[in-house]
Amino acid sequence: MATTVTRKGQVTIPKVVRDKLGIKPGNAVDFRMEPDGKVVLLKVGAEVVKNPLDKWRGIAGPGPSTDEIMEMTRGES
Repeated sequence: MATTVTRKGQVTIPKVVRDKLGIKPGNAVDFRMEPDGKVVLLKVGAEVVKNPLDKWRGIAGPGPSTDEIMEMTRGES
């Protein structure tokens, strides 16, 4: 979706994007620059998950040690 920049540096966010992000008149938006040069448009206040696996990180609790796993693998226990 392409849009044109006005003399004032303004652009219109396409309706499809506004609908997808739930952006309504008066909502604030933010722009994030990615290392690869892409610009990401975010609705302010929306939860941003950088890595989808982050929500699961650290919830399994302590497990067996490497030595215990090796013993189980070798049938030593």
